[in-house]
Amino acid sequence: MQKTDLATEWQLLQNQFDSYEKLSLVIKLISISFVFFAYMLASNKVIIIILLLVLWFQDAIWKTFQSRIEERLLELESALDNSQDSNTTPYQFNRSFLNKRPSHLGLIKAYIKQSLRPTVAFPYAILIVLIIASTAMNL
Repeated sequence: MQKTDLATEWQLLQNQFDSYEKLSLVIKLISISFVFFAYMLASNKVIIIILLLVLWFQDAIWKTFQSRIEERLLELESALDNSQDSNTTPYQFNRSFLNKRPSHLGLIKAYIKQSLRPTVAFPYAILIVLIIASTAMNL
């Protein structure tokens, strides 16, 4: 019975993990669209960069939460591996997170760490460089 419960939890969390990935891509597409339209409207480039940084950090927060799901998925996968003996209890995602939850400063560090991952930083860093370059070239 416990293996079935672990497998059910894994399926639920894997679906959530995948949906977080899709929504992260939506945040990126919104950012690209935002920069394009703001640039076409000749908006203040400093404001564009600030709002783009906010979206970048929001994506990093989103990915940090996704990484919590990933930690639990890996724990469940180890428990489901027939070659290992595990004491993993099913349906303990929140308790597991609470036991490992970092301090406020630790959370901020996790957000910054996530924001620097290439899969998160793209396309934000490129968009910021393009905005700065276009400003320098007076475009």
